[in-house]
Amino acid sequence: MTKRLFAFAAIGLLLAPAFAEAQTRGSATGGSAGSAAVGGTSASTVGTGGTSTGANGTTGSSLATGGSAAGGKTMDRSHVNETGNGGLNGQAKAMAHDGGTFSKSQTKTKVRDGESVESRTKTMSHEPGSKPVKSTTTTGSTVGQ
Repeated sequence: MTKRLFAFAAIGLLLAPAFAEAQTRGSATGGSAGSAAVGGTSASTVGTGGTSTGANGTTGSSLATGGSAAGGKTMDRSHVNETGNGGLNGQAKAMAHDGGTFSKSQTKTKVRDGESVESRTKTMSHEPGSKPVKSTTTTGSTVGQ
């Protein structure tokens, strides 16, 4: 019986580093969004991403982004690109203008595969005769090591 316990204890000591390493793996998520509106125009964008590392060391990442605009003449577009090393970059832009009155929003999101997520949204609205209203929101998250 003592030999069996010793054998199990020895196996436990060999596996302990593997379990400790599995516990250090993790995930990171983040995102940002913003809206601007003035004088019948509005624009909004959003970006969100995530990355995780499994117990066996494999990684996975995702990113979603988009935007919309309303009022007057509008424009909105978004795209996501792969970085070539598993990461993702996304950008969304939206703008609406009616004469000199306009609202715009832009979100950029970066996902570094197995490492981090960063997102920044900038908004601005302007009406002739008044100061522009600007805002910036930034978030970030890193996989715990």
